[in-house]
Parts: sequence; structure tokens; C-alpha cells
Amino acid sequence: MCDRVGVAGTQTIVQHVVAHQHAVASHHGGSSFIGTIDSLLSSAGTFFSQLANLSWPSLLIGLVLYGVYLLLRSRALFHAVRAAYPDGAVRWRDVWGGYMVGYAVNNVFPLGGGNVAQLFLTRMAIPDSSYPTIATALSTGVIFDWFMGLLVMGFAFTQGVFPKPPDFSKLPAFDISFFASNPRFTLFFVTALAILFLVGFALLSAKVRAFWQRIRLGLTILSDRRRYWREMASWQFASWIVRFAAYWALLDAFHIGGSVRNALLVLAVQVIASVFPFTPGGAGVQQALLLTIFAHNAATPAFSVGQQIATAILSSALGFAALVLIFRFTSFREVMARAREHRRREAAGFTSP
Repeated sequence: MCDRVGVAGTQTIVQHVVAHQHAVASHHGGSSFIGTIDSLLSSAGTFFSQLANLSWPSLLIGLVLYGVYLLLRSRALFHAVRAAYPDGAVRWRDVWGGYMVGYAVNNVFPLGGGNVAQLFLTRMAIPDSSYPTIATALSTGVIFDWFMGLLVMGFAFTQGVFPKPPDFSKLPAFDISFFASNPRFTLFFVTALAILFLVGFALLSAKVRAFWQRIRLGLTILSDRRRYWREMASWQFASWIVRFAAYWALLDAFHIGGSVRNALLVLAVQVIASVFPFTPGGAGVQQALLLTIFAHNAATPAFSVGQQIATAILSSALGFAALVLIFRFTSFREVMARAREHRRREAAGFTSP
């Protein structure tokens, strides 16, 4: 009897959350920042109120698998950096530590601040390295990720529950709805970013003769197809498999139901959220999409925020441990401040040790 009351109460909650989000979206012509934060807090409250109903063994399995996923990704990045500096003292623990700190920072601060921290820590851990080479080497991972992301998105759009791109403007997440509702501004924004990127490259190449050589050095792993597959793409593929298994377990933990279809839909949500770093971890986009995809499941509000809270706690703990034990910093803010200061000094001098 109590279970029936609990399910009925949760169904009322999910209906209230979804109705509230769509009301906010309609009022603001899509969604607003305040509306997104309001809905996130509402779902977070639902998650904490439903903690007793979680399947804790499945949650722990999911978090362990998620930690393995992060480990495998760091191994792929390590091979890319080591290929760029075959004679340098490149240690896996340093690359893993930098990746974990960056991942943890991105779960707390928006706009990809963790990427700055990761770049700084990896650069400082490798003697005689340079920012252009390290940044390029770390960026080579996006090639395989784009390929896998396209496959996952292709599957998601065939399932009939995933919103089509034209419908993104109706989602109750201010960042994705704003860009979807303003295609001209989006085109202008993307074009401006591309121009700034090209201008920055042109200025750096004019002032630093070795700049382009450093860029090419960072792409070393891509010059040997067999080596790229063996040392990088295979590790990334394994990380995608483990990530898939992690979300299967997390879906079970929140009683949504782990399955191939559901886990792939969650991965598709993750792919889209990674494009919109305007909230920590793309929280608003994730929640809006998950509430749409699993709209008829009573556990969706708790899952939409709860899975991100759980993985953020795990990554933050691992990131802080790496920060203290490997890099000897005492806070994320300290490393961010040092990273910006060091980057400004090098940019001003156009030199690198």
C-alpha cells in the first residue's frame, strides 16, 4: 500500500515538474536562465527525497564503471601526449590527474573552465613541453568521439522519443532553446568563433616561428593509422562501452530500467549537452532532454539530476585527490588562478620553457 502511494506521489511530482517547465518555457518564448535553475532545483529536491528508493548496489556499480570510463579516456589522451613527446618524461598519472581535475572543474564551473586547468596541469607536468602541442594532443580525442557521437545520435533520432533539432527551441533549457530559437544569431556566433580562432592562429604563427611546428607535433598520433587505432581509438572505444554500461546500471539504480535503447538515449543526451557548456556539465540541457525522452516514467525527475549529482561527486572526489596528491594544490580555485596567470605570462613573452 505504501509503495502504491509512493509511486502515485512520484507520478504527481513528475507531472508537476514537466508542467512547470513547459509553463516557464511558454512564458519566456523557450526558457530562461532563472527557469532552468528553478527546474534543476526542483528535480534535485525530488532526487534527495527519493534517496531511500534508489537501488544502491546498481548505483555503486554504475559509479565504479564511470570511474573506469574516465580512466580509459585518460589512457587514450596519455598515448596522444606521449606520441608528441616520445623522449619526454610523460607519466600516465599526470595525464590522468590533469584530466580528472579538468573534468571536476567542468562539473562545478561553466564555459569549459576545466579545460584550462587540464591544459595547465598537463603542461606543467611535462618538462620542455608547450601549450600549443599539449592542447593539440589533448584535442585529438574529439575525432573518434565525433564519430561515435554521430552513430549514437543517429540511433536516438530513429526512436521516436528524441526531439528533432527544430524542436530544441521548445525545450525548457535556456541555452539550447535560445540558440535553437535564434538561428541567425547562432550562425553569427559560430562564424565569429571561427574567425577569432583563425585570427588567433594567424597572430601566433606570425609572432612565434615554431608555433605551427608545435601544432604538428601535437598531431603525431594521427600520422600512423595503426598506432592511432592501437594506442588511442581502441582505448576510446573501450571507454564508450564502459560508459554505456555505467548508464545502464544508473538507469537501473533509479528504476527507469537499464536497456540498450535507454542507455543509448542517455548517451545521446550527453553528446548534445557537451556542445552547450553554459551550465556546469550541461546540466540544464541534460535535464530538459531526459524529462522529454522519459516523460512517462515517474523516476525521471530524480534521474535527470541525480545521475549527474552522483557522477559529479565521484569526479570531484577523484579530481581533488589528484589535485592534492599529484599536483600539490589545495583547491580548484588556486589551480584556476595559477593557470590563468601562467598563461598570461607565456602569451606576453611568446616563449615557452
